[in-house]
Amino acid sequence: MEIPEDLIVLGIEGTAHTAGVGIIQGKEILANQKNMYKPETGGIHPRESADHMTKWLPIVIKKALEEAKISLKEIDAIAFSRGPGLGPCLRTTATAARTLALMANKPLIGVNHCVAHIELGRLLTGAENPITVYVSGGNTQITHYNQQRYRILGETLDVPIGNALDTIAREMGLPHPGGPHIEKLALKGTEFIKLPYAVKGMSLSYSGLITAATKLYKKGISKENIAFSVQEVAFGMLAEVSERALSCTESKELMFTGGVAANQRLKQMLKQVAEEQDATFYAIPKKLAGDNGVMIAVTGALHYVANDTLPIEKSYVIPRWRTDRVPILWRA
Repeated sequence: MEIPEDLIVLGIEGTAHTAGVGIIQGKEILANQKNMYKPETGGIHPRESADHMTKWLPIVIKKALEEAKISLKEIDAIAFSRGPGLGPCLRTTATAARTLALMANKPLIGVNHCVAHIELGRLLTGAENPITVYVSGGNTQITHYNQQRYRILGETLDVPIGNALDTIAREMGLPHPGGPHIEKLALKGTEFIKLPYAVKGMSLSYSGLITAATKLYKKGISKENIAFSVQEVAFGMLAEVSERALSCTESKELMFTGGVAANQRLKQMLKQVAEEQDATFYAIPKKLAGDNGVMIAVTGALHYVANDTLPIEKSYVIPRWRTDRVPILWRA
């Protein structure tokens, strides 16, 4: 199914750290506004992040409507991130979406955050049915569409890769989010240090890597060499599983999406995997790789054309909503 050119959808993202609002008309992005919660110390605290959503979502919604130069009455539907994510954040986001839907008397749509990353990637890259490498702070999945589901071919067994990079960075005294700091340090690394490489079939494990990297730092090993080694091992694991997924499915497309898709070294590795498997490589633009409201709006529009809306009384959130539990009604 295609998104009608005149369909206008407002999407609200609020699963963890980003209060984001996007507005689309058809396939055109009219607005993309967001404000990100950054803890002063440690990782994300769910209640603090939810308080951030409470403060910033009204502001971001107003800015998005101003950027799109439209009124709430002109919106055809309101979509929100229903899960997976942090419970307090999801509930705050759902409350904002319900309020808008009731105020404007518009249909409400609950969107799976992970599916939204995939669908935005497909829209922006033109990929038809790729193996998708979706990597972020909260999720690490290798998926492929089959029989109206995004089937998870491989995933993390413990810690998502973005979370792993953030944790290692935090142990080394770097600010949150730590992934970009790890990437910068890795460029200055000159020595590879052997670290735990844990691929189990089609799944990955990063907890051992975190422990080993932390021990190296406490021993006085340079941050640069730790960062370089962490990236090579962590990304090598993803490359192996992605290559196996391409081979097993005989897919000729590999798509890279999610917040960690901003990392150029991982992008380079996956592109090489695609070339070696004679597959076309697609990567989401960096500015839309992280969490944003546009991906919620796009996926909400697809739900809308499939007549899949959500009654207010059933609009509860689903913090552990798996990607492969979502019926993809808009695809054949």
